[in-house]
Amino acid sequence: MWKATRRNFLIKTGAGLGLALGLGWVGKKAIRGFFVEQADKGALVQFSTDTEPQYWFEVQKDNTILFHSPKIEMGQGVFSALAQIVAEELEVSINQIKVVHSATSHGPIDPNTTGGSDSISSTFSQLSMLAASMREMLRERAVTLLGISLSNLSAQNGYVIGQGKKLSYAQIVAQTSEWSLPDTEPTLKKPEKYQVIGKALPRVDLVAKVKAEPIFGIDATFPGMVYAAVVRSPYFGAVRGVVNAQEASKSLGVIRVVEQPEFVAVLAKSRYEALMAKEKLQIAWTSPTPLLQQKEVNDTVQIGKGDLTVVQENGDVTGLEDNEGNIKLEFHTPLGAHAQMEPNGVAAYYKDGKVVVKMSTQSVKNTRNEIAEATGIRAEDIDIQPTFMGGGFGRRLYTPHAYEAVVLSQEIGLPVHVLFEREQEFQNGYLRPPTHHKLSAKLNNGKIEAIEHQIASGDVAFGSSLVPSFAPTVLGADFGAWRGGLFHYENIANSSVKYWRCQLPFFTSWWRGLGLMANSFAIESFVDELAKKAKQDPISFRIAHIKPDERGQRLIGVLKEVKKISGFGQKVLPEGHAMGVACATDVNTPVAQVAEVKLENGAIKVLKVYCVIDPGLVINPDGVKAQCEGAISMGLSASMFEELNIEDGKVTPNQYLQYQMAQIRDIPDIEVSILSTGDAPRGVGEPPMGPIAPAIANAVATLTGTRMTKMPFKQYQFT
Repeated sequence: MWKATRRNFLIKTGAGLGLALGLGWVGKKAIRGFFVEQADKGALVQFSTDTEPQYWFEVQKDNTILFHSPKIEMGQGVFSALAQIVAEELEVSINQIKVVHSATSHGPIDPNTTGGSDSISSTFSQLSMLAASMREMLRERAVTLLGISLSNLSAQNGYVIGQGKKLSYAQIVAQTSEWSLPDTEPTLKKPEKYQVIGKALPRVDLVAKVKAEPIFGIDATFPGMVYAAVVRSPYFGAVRGVVNAQEASKSLGVIRVVEQPEFVAVLAKSRYEALMAKEKLQIAWTSPTPLLQQKEVNDTVQIGKGDLTVVQENGDVTGLEDNEGNIKLEFHTPLGAHAQMEPNGVAAYYKDGKVVVKMSTQSVKNTRNEIAEATGIRAEDIDIQPTFMGGGFGRRLYTPHAYEAVVLSQEIGLPVHVLFEREQEFQNGYLRPPTHHKLSAKLNNGKIEAIEHQIASGDVAFGSSLVPSFAPTVLGADFGAWRGGLFHYENIANSSVKYWRCQLPFFTSWWRGLGLMANSFAIESFVDELAKKAKQDPISFRIAHIKPDERGQRLIGVLKEVKKISGFGQKVLPEGHAMGVACATDVNTPVAQVAEVKLENGAIKVLKVYCVIDPGLVINPDGVKAQCEGAISMGLSASMFEELNIEDGKVTPNQYLQYQMAQIRDIPDIEVSILSTGDAPRGVGEPPMGPIAPAIANAVATLTGTRMTKMPFKQYQFT
């Protein structure tokens, strides 16, 4: 039986299904200026047009709660944090909650993605209200079942208790066929009353992962499944010609060679047989002449080229860049790969007009819609069943292999598994765009009088299937490219941020933090240089330029705390050691870091990183620390070692062995301190990516006198 209220809650009950709740999402239209402000603060609101009820919770017969998570677990601990939110308001222990990925056939469909550091902040209020509403519905049903007034009933550990009597949630559900919402909106707990939120509880998926039980996209199976090796373009811009599949078709284990307009695939009984047969395909490729080279990429991504949009402007910066007496620096960051541990995999089974897809994806709804549009299968007949992920970082927002698997399953009437090979992850996925930055500033009596940041970048959000094609016209600037590039030093009277959109002849897009790392590297390195020119302590210099409003006070707070725990400017360091500081505010979460470095055989060695973060209400402090450690390690790897180049139309290197990344020996000791201001959670996964590169660069500048302006830092050798 369906019921609905003005609060857009929807209820469904059914035999063996327990009690389930769904919630409508609310959205706002954005105009350019408002969008910039909201995106900078991480305050964009999720929305959906879905009106059908969706299962969030199911009460099981053993009185456990099955929670269908709309957010995907990719190692960031989102299952655990969401389970703590549910447990808090539903009044059950964390051990009573089992978390599964929400399938599109019946669970809540995430209208956006798992990404953008908003998994907790965007669901906290809705999920808290859902859990509290379910708790109150169970209490109200217990009034009739126990014959006790509501005021004398309480919910505790999965039971409704009163006057010496009690019923488990499962018992209440078993005796109920119709439900109605409480007449009044339930009161949510105050933070001081929390029993579960804020606790460093073990991850809910820990035991299963230790036992190797969770299924990842690479592991997904169906009975009778076959394997596909898909041929992808070996060069940027190559066009496929005639395909000769005679030898491949005769290979051991091959079922069929399928040629589609968009791809060619070898289907075989095993993945090995499919891959071996694929090597026997003879395909004529027509490549652009001349083939793309790195120099063309470098020449394309330059300040002054592409389309210009002013993103932020306060006061007057006229002539700032042209004045020879002003301070100026340029910075560059290279192409980068996602290099996630698990390559992208998908299993699909088409039967009788419907399809089930098991895969690792950060964008469940978009993947379903893309399959529907490309195949003509109704969206409601496509069941996306998300799997765990061996790392995401934005790479799993791009899922053309899902469509390929569905088409192949349609072709042969069997379930099919498609996997990106590692070389294809590099060549045929998408890349972090290169960037070029110019910063100019004028100092007056030790303070910044005017400052300008110009950003040139390949696309990040623009060009993605997740962003409407009209976005460049409406928004002007790619919010992914300028993320982290605005000035949060709002005590500067005159400032400007300009963005140059430089379109490359290959796909660049989402990467952890989007433009945060590159932009923070440029801004925070430049601000440190200005502090040196002003002959001031770099932390005091930064604080003097931060507006002391609520947001600014939180940034000041993390700067002061990182100075305290690191002893920056006070602690006597060993000879040959130096410290550097940097900060950033991303998705309304301020972070400050201090890096301690030394030189080993002329190369930079990062010894320790102190990190202070203020993510608002903390759901699980261990989860916050783990996210900080992961982001710092990834940011260190990208800034110190990682770089891709284009040679003869191909990405190089295209394998882990050659693509240099940080190893365990390169990861410093990381000390994380958490400040918590406010009663709502903010983003955690990406903000710590911002300060690490400039903190290292600023330490090296102090130690050697050399200002590093290009990533990766491995190219700098010191004697």
